[in-house]
Amino acid sequence: MNTRKITKADFDQIVEVIDHWWGGPASTSAFVHPIFFYELGDNALIVEQDGLLIGFLLGFIHASVPKTGYVHFVGIHPDHRRKGVGRVLYETFTEHCQRLGCARMKAITTTSNDGSIRFHQALGWNAEEIENYAGPGRRRIVFTKPLSI
Repeated sequence: MNTRKITKADFDQIVEVIDHWWGGPASTSAFVHPIFFYELGDNALIVEQDGLLIGFLLGFIHASVPKTGYVHFVGIHPDHRRKGVGRVLYETFTEHCQRLGCARMKAITTTSNDGSIRFHQALGWNAEEIENYAGPGRRRIVFTKPLSI
């Protein structure tokens, strides 16, 4: 597996495959916004194997106190799930965030996304269910992980 920064060609390919990788249109397309290439591309990662895009992570650094690395959206090719691609993306992004002085990591998912919840907990992230996080009646699981800098 080769991990590297995103290119415009990678972003274009992600836009083409995201609905298939995530199982349906509409809800996922909005999460893969061009801002993650044009404005935040220094923090977006690609994993490829034998020249094939098999995973990506769209994230950014938030200058809050404490400075936070935020994982916005991750996609793994269906044929490459449960093979360590997500772990490689998270570890690479976390190391990048640490180099930039982040003191913690953060990610969010819906309460029904059992796979995401298990994945984050397996990587040692803390999970907290927060009422109304995404608006009235819209609970979310907020993951955080402190970093030693």
